[in-house]
This record gives sequence, C-alpha cells and structure tokens, in this order.
Amino acid sequence: MAPLRTAAIAPKADINTTPLIDVLLVLLVMLIITIPAATHSLDVDLPNCGADCIAPQPDPVVNRLTLDASDQVRWNGEPVTTAQLSAALAASLVLPVEPELQFAPDARASYEAAANIMRTIKASGATRFGFVGNEQFRDFERAH
Repeated sequence: MAPLRTAAIAPKADINTTPLIDVLLVLLVMLIITIPAATHSLDVDLPNCGADCIAPQPDPVVNRLTLDASDQVRWNGEPVTTAQLSAALAASLVLPVEPELQFAPDARASYEAAANIMRTIKASGATRFGFVGNEQFRDFERAH
C-alpha cells in the first residue's frame, strides 16, 4: 500500500493554463479598447462650378431628357451639363410625386453619351423612367 500513497501525493507535471488565459483576456480587452470607433461618414469632394451648377427646375408631371446628334443633353429643352442633370434629377425626386422622366436619344447620338446619361439616371435613383421615340430605331439598313 505504500507505493500507492506516494503516487497519489506526487505533484502533477501539467502546466497551469489559468494565468495564461487571464493574460490573454487582458490583452484582448486592451486591443478592443485601443481600436478606434468606426465612423459612418464618407468624405466626398463635390464639384464647385459656381453659377454653372444651377439646375433647371423640374416639371412636376413629365420631364423630357433629349440627346441630339452632337451629344448635347437637354432637360425640357434647356441644355444641361452632367452636374446640372444630376442636380435636376435630385430636385425632381424630392417632389411629392416623382415626375415621369422621358429619355429621347437621337438616332445619330453616340452610344457612349447615351450610356453616360442612363448611368447618371440610374445613380440618381429615379424610378419613373422610360424611352420615347423608339420608332426611329425600328428599321435599320440591312447589309447586302
């Protein structure tokens, strides 16, 4: 029986992990405290074009956006820049009822200009959007 007593009294050779866990928890808390709080803001440099950025007033019912053969954009008949178009679209979206936006590109207008206008319209969030004058694209010359 004596050999059993010495085996039961013998010290354990395992490492005590409790202090290690305590140190890791303290380091984790310190790391969390030192991380800066995430901010929900985004710095945006807006173009400053002075009086040129005055957008035409939107019609509360229907706004007509045209693109002519020389890639000139017109909002209800008035020539506008891309910045003015964005401002006019934003102004039309704050109206009590969103007005209909009709886009009428000329058949000779460049595809790139039309795509840029549609990209601007999509970015504005306009939902009442349609194409008018599509009958001009109905018949194309057939290659012989």
